[in-house]
Amino acid sequence: MTDHGPGTAPLDPRGNAEDLAHFVAASPSSYHAVRQTARRLEAAGFVRQHETEDFDGGPGGRYVVRDGAIVAWYTPAAATPDQGFRIVGAHTDSPTFKVKPQSSIDRFGWHQIGVEVYGGALLNSWLDRELCLAGRLSVRADDGRIEEKLVATGPVARIPQLAIHLDRSANEGLTLDRQNHVQPVWGAGDPPSDVLGYLAAHEVNGETIDPGSVTGYEIVLADTQEGRLFGQNHEFLASGRLDNLSSVHAGLEALVRASDGEAARDETLVLAAFDHEEIGSSSRSGAAGPILDDVLVRIAAARGGGPAEYRRALAGSVCLSADAGHLVHPNYPGHHDPVNQPKPGAGPLLKINANQRYATDAVGAAIWARACESAGVGYQEFVSNNDVPCGSTIGPITATRLGIRTIDVGLGLLSMHSAREMCHVEDLWALGRALEGFYRND
Repeated sequence: MTDHGPGTAPLDPRGNAEDLAHFVAASPSSYHAVRQTARRLEAAGFVRQHETEDFDGGPGGRYVVRDGAIVAWYTPAAATPDQGFRIVGAHTDSPTFKVKPQSSIDRFGWHQIGVEVYGGALLNSWLDRELCLAGRLSVRADDGRIEEKLVATGPVARIPQLAIHLDRSANEGLTLDRQNHVQPVWGAGDPPSDVLGYLAAHEVNGETIDPGSVTGYEIVLADTQEGRLFGQNHEFLASGRLDNLSSVHAGLEALVRASDGEAARDETLVLAAFDHEEIGSSSRSGAAGPILDDVLVRIAAARGGGPAEYRRALAGSVCLSADAGHLVHPNYPGHHDPVNQPKPGAGPLLKINANQRYATDAVGAAIWARACESAGVGYQEFVSNNDVPCGSTIGPITATRLGIRTIDVGLGLLSMHSAREMCHVEDLWALGRALEGFYRND
């Protein structure tokens, strides 16, 4: 297999991890993650397809952007209207804090930002970190049109922890009130703060926005510390947003590699990176929304297929839902299944749950095993401890919504939903190879 990132030299496991760290640093919000993904796709020859225009049914790579989601696909020359899709699904969002309306707070000489908790954040991990503001602004142009502008500041905010002198019981169990204890500090003194005005005045691609032209905004906090290799042999990567930009990055790299030299392939290769997975996926850009169905039905129609051909294509399709999972925590082994205990460096995870919190079934497990075997990598099975509730993914949603056979897989982490998670670089590398093996279907 060719081992390279889009337009780059071959990458080894460490190089791949460093490339992911750069990708994450450039993706402080889901909208930035989509922009970075689109840039890499275009560098590999993919062309943007606008949803308001007719789809091109010819061979080649294309992508659609809808808010904080992106769906990319590669159509081989041999594709027919009823030919199936091989899909890798992931998500662009991560647990964070979202800026509220009327967000400027001034009290006791401090300027603070009013925020709402987004997703299942591990709140204490966000304390005492230098944070940026990032997301999108809706701006009214001179001709009345609404334009979208992406913005990302440098480190401007911090959620300060209460000193141990003022809370002697903090080490016995820290409790954070989501309304009162997590509003970040970002200034002091006079004049009063103006969060939206600051964002509007911040340079966006070299231009300054008139604050009065901003008519809407979706802004989140992100940790500004960049990803870094560590460990006695630099075998680990610590970074924010590994859940789930690690899967977006791995799927992107796998799609580009697999579409380079299509051989006799006749299946369309798809990467679907959804938004809002951390809050249930129920949005126009989430997996519970219509975006994947919208794109797939239009791909089939552009190749001359009608409803019957599209349904045959879905029946012959497979989706890998790639999302982060849990390695055994050495300090808390009792929180894991006593027999199925994934270890660092032993390969990506096949995620299984009797109650269909993961969509993996017996046939799907065999498909995953074949993909890993063809890629020359191992994998591990993950199942939850019966006394620990199991999270879910886009997998069951995709299987239910479209009827596509879906398999849940992913990268094993420690500190999931922390502001700074960690993984093994060999597992990252192996995940990308397994996704490529799935796409190639050799």
